[in-house]
Amino acid sequence: MQMFYTVNPDDTLYLIANRWQVPLPSLIAANQLVPPYIIFIGQQLSMPPGVTTYLVQPGDYLYRIAHRYSIPLASIIQANRLQPPYIIQPGQVLTIPEGVPYYVVQQGETLYEIAATFNVQTEGEIRPQLIRRVNQLPSETIYPGMNLVIPYAQVGTESLRITAAQGGSFDIWLYNPRNGSSSRLTNWLGEQYSEPYWSPDSKKIAFIGKNEIVYVVDLESGSTARIDQISPNTLLDWSPNSMQLSYVKGNQIVLYHVNTNSARKLNQPDANDVQWFPSGDELLFKSNDSDGTPQFYRIQTDGMNKRQITQFEEASFFNVRLSPDGSYALYTGPGVRVSLVTTVNIATGATHTLQGGPLEKNYNPEWSSNSERTAYSATFYPESGYYSYIQMDDRNGRNLQTSTISDCFSSDVTWSPDKDKIAYISGCQNAMNPNEAWGIDVSHPVPIHLFTADRILFLKWSPSQTASRKKTYRNKVYQVLLRYPADWQLTGDKQFE
Repeated sequence: MQMFYTVNPDDTLYLIANRWQVPLPSLIAANQLVPPYIIFIGQQLSMPPGVTTYLVQPGDYLYRIAHRYSIPLASIIQANRLQPPYIIQPGQVLTIPEGVPYYVVQQGETLYEIAATFNVQTEGEIRPQLIRRVNQLPSETIYPGMNLVIPYAQVGTESLRITAAQGGSFDIWLYNPRNGSSSRLTNWLGEQYSEPYWSPDSKKIAFIGKNEIVYVVDLESGSTARIDQISPNTLLDWSPNSMQLSYVKGNQIVLYHVNTNSARKLNQPDANDVQWFPSGDELLFKSNDSDGTPQFYRIQTDGMNKRQITQFEEASFFNVRLSPDGSYALYTGPGVRVSLVTTVNIATGATHTLQGGPLEKNYNPEWSSNSERTAYSATFYPESGYYSYIQMDDRNGRNLQTSTISDCFSSDVTWSPDKDKIAYISGCQNAMNPNEAWGIDVSHPVPIHLFTADRILFLKWSPSQTASRKKTYRNKVYQVLLRYPADWQLTGDKQFE
């Protein structure tokens, strides 16, 4: 549910965002504010997730902290379950709530207007019925002074695949962002390392599970096949036609045909991170050159015409990912303490290192579906704990944007197939136990809570869309709302084709 902060004298949007280290564009989008972004005393602002912990310093006392954040003293006392005489100690970590978990209805407001203001909508459709449902209202009638809980709405688009722990079992689950439904795909087959990989046609999911076995789940038949047994940290990658899986086993690249249960093996010592080019007849992989330096290579699927792409003099890199159009690759390195995201132009071998976060700890980079941007988790440390900025940049490092904040040490990040949305992991009680999934629209960066599980390890969006994108027509005079295919064109005053 959304949290609401009441504007105080001398507040500005910048100061409010800075107190909780919330990206300013996210705060603006969460409240549908327009230039020149004027706020007024007493206004209630929906607060996106931010840094809600504070490390008590020598000389601090509760009233001073409450005054610094411009929130009621009672809110801090309640959030931390403090008891009289409310003594705090240096080094103590306090939760500092952004506000209260309800919105106070103002004179003349309607449920529809409140839903529109605070982004209770899915793919352009305003959904006041969600506010009515969560508050158990008998009708749409509301009155000034009423306290309303404001929910998040589903973000729309296609299914998310996750590896989550529920009741002590790691398994693959399917979550639908359109309606919030979820289903369990496997039973006691997953492990902590079980990252799921969608086939390009979204009909199959591969993962490495129990006993380091490669499993393939067929979503249409519900069957699960056992393919091979490999190292649990091996990258799996589907061929463009969704018929073959590539992976490394020993000193060989394996191309396993899931329909015929046959495999082609290419001898390539030290190969790693093997992936398909979109043509389907070439592979990208990482291997050592004659001097022992890791390089990028490409090779035909029949093992012929191996070519070196990069000319690194020294290198240490991880998490190689080829862009969907095959024109770029990215990697992280040189290690864990210092981890930067670097892109490589496949045609020229030229590299661009992205600026990243303030601590040079950047993880889990993923390409957008149009290969123009990458999103990743950039860790920072505000004394009271680890957090991660969810950041985006173009492939040449010229358009860095911080979209939102996760309270995890490192958040898994995934793009929607329409390249318009990002989902990420948050809700960490400590660096090892994330339990929440969130999503944002990159053009309107309002963090939306998607779901909660006992523990979430990986989060990936399906690669294709089975339903056409929609637009919304509204007529306030006649109170008409119509959803129609996005590719329809207006051919007359009242006609679309």
